[in-house]
Amino acid sequence: MRSDLVTVVVPTYNERDNLPHLAAAIRLHGYRLLVVDDASPDGTGTVADAIAAPDPLMDVLHRRIKEGLGPAYAAGFDQVLAGPSEVVIEMDGDFSHNPADLPRLVAAVEVDGADLAIGSRYVAGGATPDWPAHRRFLSRGGNRYVRLMLGIPIRDATAGFRAFRSEALRALPYRAAQASGYGFQVEMAMRAHDAGMRVAEIPVVFRDRTVGTSKMNGAIVREAMWLVTRWGVTRRLGRAPAAAA
Repeated sequence: MRSDLVTVVVPTYNERDNLPHLAAAIRLHGYRLLVVDDASPDGTGTVADAIAAPDPLMDVLHRRIKEGLGPAYAAGFDQVLAGPSEVVIEMDGDFSHNPADLPRLVAAVEVDGADLAIGSRYVAGGATPDWPAHRRFLSRGGNRYVRLMLGIPIRDATAGFRAFRSEALRALPYRAAQASGYGFQVEMAMRAHDAGMRVAEIPVVFRDRTVGTSKMNGAIVREAMWLVTRWGVTRRLGRAPAAAA
């Protein structure tokens, strides 16, 4: 597959210090890059425009308000799927995901036939070396809860580093996702599994950001836990969770 048939979508909010280095590392692979900026008050959008100006394979999508991860990805997916890309990758903007791992995710789709390849912290070879014990416990516990409630075998359904085959992504109801925060990742993994898509987990080492501040907060966690619980109860009652109208 030609490298320009792969697009990496990076949602940003206040990532002006990380973005220049991240964009350069992604573009080294020859992949297209779409930055989706939610009106960052620190000027991330302006920085993105400056980087993209001389680069025909980098685009910037400016959103007027901060609505959360799910709507940002949905807007980015709409733009990418209108073009020629055959693989669409999700990636955080803070270097917690290593750009050197991008070709491994692409290969899982292109060579191994996955519809969704997840960069997983919780399969053999995956790791979170910078995390304190309590954070590992909470993250692993959350993923165990997802598996228990939803009955899906994915070990890292909350992971935000993943690659979709374009045809598979088009078939998923991402525009109608119920989750706006990181629960969006769980929802898309669940729906891919329910649709009978092939989901592969590729081990990655997840590093904590060294620049900027995390966007994770209690409201995002509560939304994800509530939705997973509701979806789980619905499944036990014999009904598939419906996408939002």
